[in-house]
Amino acid sequence: MLFTSIEFFLFLPLTFAIYWLLRKQLRWQNLLVVVASYVFYGWWDWRFLLLIAFTTICSYASGLLITQLRWRKVALWSNIVLNLGILGLFKYYDFFATELARLLGCSGDSVMLNLILPVGISFYTFQALSYSIDVYKGKIEPTRDVVAFFAYVSFFPQLVAGPIERATNLLPQFLRKREFDYAMAVDGVRQMLWGFFKKVVVADNCAIVVDIVWGDIGAYGSMDLAVAAALFSIQIYCDFSGYSDIAIGCAKLFGIKLMRNFNVPYFSRDIAEFWRRWHISLTTWFRDYVYIPLGGSRVAKWKVVRNTFIIFLVSGCWHGANWTFLAWGAFHALLFLPLILLGKNRKYTNTVAEGRWLPRIKELGQMSLTFVLAALGWVLFRSQSIGEALDFYFALVNGGWHGFNPPKRAIAFVAIMLVVEWLQRSRAHGLDMSGVRHRTVRYACYLTVLALIFMYGVFNETFIYFQF
Repeated sequence: MLFTSIEFFLFLPLTFAIYWLLRKQLRWQNLLVVVASYVFYGWWDWRFLLLIAFTTICSYASGLLITQLRWRKVALWSNIVLNLGILGLFKYYDFFATELARLLGCSGDSVMLNLILPVGISFYTFQALSYSIDVYKGKIEPTRDVVAFFAYVSFFPQLVAGPIERATNLLPQFLRKREFDYAMAVDGVRQMLWGFFKKVVVADNCAIVVDIVWGDIGAYGSMDLAVAAALFSIQIYCDFSGYSDIAIGCAKLFGIKLMRNFNVPYFSRDIAEFWRRWHISLTTWFRDYVYIPLGGSRVAKWKVVRNTFIIFLVSGCWHGANWTFLAWGAFHALLFLPLILLGKNRKYTNTVAEGRWLPRIKELGQMSLTFVLAALGWVLFRSQSIGEALDFYFALVNGGWHGFNPPKRAIAFVAIMLVVEWLQRSRAHGLDMSGVRHRTVRYACYLTVLALIFMYGVFNETFIYFQF
């Protein structure tokens, strides 16, 4: 079920009403979450439910077995291998089997399984794995409440595209009684509204231009390609962060707090800051469960470089079975390298231009350079093959300046989004107007955003990160 579908707008108020009618019965309330989440997820294909249920049961059982000293490591690694094996089978088997067959001079079609990739499998697999690992490390006690655990793994707002929640944050919220918080719910609606604006107005209008240009790269000049690369950078940000805003806001309606997943990444002053602000739940997952166990930054410099490359290559692989994703990961690792060698990868941890309306010239230059580097990387991400990405780069440099026709509507919506997020860069989301005292101003902003959604929303049939 899509957040932008009619079905969801019928599903959400019905689930919300029943949920709070059951507020005095925690177990029944959690059971409703599970049933609603399985309806939400099964709307695409009911067969996906078998897979998420299997992952949930295995992770739940592993948590209990880890408490037995004799079985601790066996239980942990069995669950890790099993879940990553399932993920690898569905997501990577066809790609690597085909590549190996081609290397051996065989037909790739003969070894393909053509399995349907379950929506959001990478997200809920990592969420389930974090529980087992945290239990093993003693960060959380294993739960015996199977209903609460099913709710934790399948909670529908963040089920298919994150944020990837940790058991230490989300699971305890299903184990305690929840009271309706009016202010929290209202803020959730505001955040959802901003998420819908970013998705259907900004991202989907950018997508129209991006798809046309990428469909015939050779027909466009350098300026058109540069604008398309910039618009895709905005598209993927607004598509994914828009989903996260909707998910986080929706969770607030049910008294659940999810972690922030994006923190204005395009206002970053270097690529290290960008990665602290982009897809935060995945970045911190890799940091805590891969990078630090490898030694993190408290090892010899060459090992820090090695660990950084491993993290970015694994991140690229997580995003999909294509050489373009691995190349994208390697590209960002190379951008990270000078900062590591110079010890400047933690230089910017505060908000840019804090306490000021406008950035300084130096800050503006830093943000512009970081955006350009990220946009060049997104070309690899958007391309279907390394060859297509190279064609784009070549045409970007040698395409000339003929026939430039800037997409005015898309650029106007991008400008609105960037201005709002700049002004709200220290707040949780673009429509967090708790500091605005005048109700008239607040409601004028809400109604303007709502009007733009209804007048200019494109309502595409999917979100980019559903494929991951």
